[in-house]
Amino acid sequence: MLGLGYVGLPLAQQATRAGMTVLGFDVKQSVVDSLAAGRSHVDDLSDADVTEMLAGGFRTTTDETLIARADTAVICVPTPLAEGDGPDLRAVVGATEAIGRNLRPGMLVVLESTTYPGTTDEVVRPLLEKLSGLTAGIDFHLAFSPERIDPGNERFGARNTPKVVGGYTTGCADRVTAFYGRFVDTVVRTKGTREAETAKLLENTYRHVNIALVNEMARFCHELDIDLWDVIQAAATKPFGFQAFYPGPGVGGHCIPIDPNYLSHNVRSKLGYPFRFVELAQEINATMPDYVARRAQNLLNVDGQAVHGATILLLGVTYKANIADQRESPATPLARQLASLGATVLYHDPHVPSWRVGDVELSRIDDLEGAAASADLVILVQHHREYDADHLAGVAKRFFDTRGVTTVREAHRL
Repeated sequence: MLGLGYVGLPLAQQATRAGMTVLGFDVKQSVVDSLAAGRSHVDDLSDADVTEMLAGGFRTTTDETLIARADTAVICVPTPLAEGDGPDLRAVVGATEAIGRNLRPGMLVVLESTTYPGTTDEVVRPLLEKLSGLTAGIDFHLAFSPERIDPGNERFGARNTPKVVGGYTTGCADRVTAFYGRFVDTVVRTKGTREAETAKLLENTYRHVNIALVNEMARFCHELDIDLWDVIQAAATKPFGFQAFYPGPGVGGHCIPIDPNYLSHNVRSKLGYPFRFVELAQEINATMPDYVARRAQNLLNVDGQAVHGATILLLGVTYKANIADQRESPATPLARQLASLGATVLYHDPHVPSWRVGDVELSRIDDLEGAAASADLVILVQHHREYDADHLAGVAKRFFDTRGVTTVREAHRL
């Protein structure tokens, strides 16, 4: 398993539980040492889980030569957004080169990192063949299987989430299906690697554009004095043809704000025209933190108070509820915008002991109720289970709920 983060570690856990011998490879010595000592660095696995894995034979290393001992090498490294809205493939290339230098006949190589259609065939395969002298589909097996890890999801994990796989050849598809079938309940085969790569992007693009739809509706529903949350609740009673999506202060995490751009970039670079749905959705979702900041400014103005010099408390700064992951969290641009307007921004988050916005470390408050009562405005950015939003809205001077969870009249909702 190459890459021991939010994707690789849960996958390694399931493979270990299935009785497979799992070696975790990572370029960060600190990650390898921490896991070897039984300490987890991801939300979905506890220290006890890692200890259980170690007891089951799981081992970690930074020594790439040990890859040569494996029957299967799975690439689970990050693919952040690069210049031009394409994926930054440096980690994928690095992991592929490490495998290529140690590739043996008969091995299976699987790319799980989210990327644009064609990466497995156009980037990974040539590198592996060049470095090893072996031929994909003949000497070794090659496949793509998109990660579907949802941090903090207590219902679906690596084992019971269906696993999509696409092989470079039919034989490669057979091999990767058999591999994942040992520790995943359901394996779904596609025609090839490109279909599997595109399936991942379609999943997140679907969410991206639908979230953008309700985010745009939130703006005009506010102006028209329409309760959008009530609208969504009513529409969701339809037993067919509708799925509920909810507005918020912006989208975060690696998937929704990032992955659709890979598809848009691929369409533009290869076909020469834009993927307009994605680009419009990106524009709408990316401007939500600014919209929330303007709403905050207006809430203060109504009472004759300027945002400049006001104390604003942000509740929840992670991208998702009940986890510590801050990747692409909308709280960051929101805090930056409020600070640029002259506000003193404080934060509380039970999962985040310290928080930097650019070069500035924001003050974390410990007395939640006292800080909520004294702040000029409290903004619920992420609704962690530790928050009693209605109670906090009752003690606050002004309470802005961007998640639609409050029921009391004291709260202002997005």
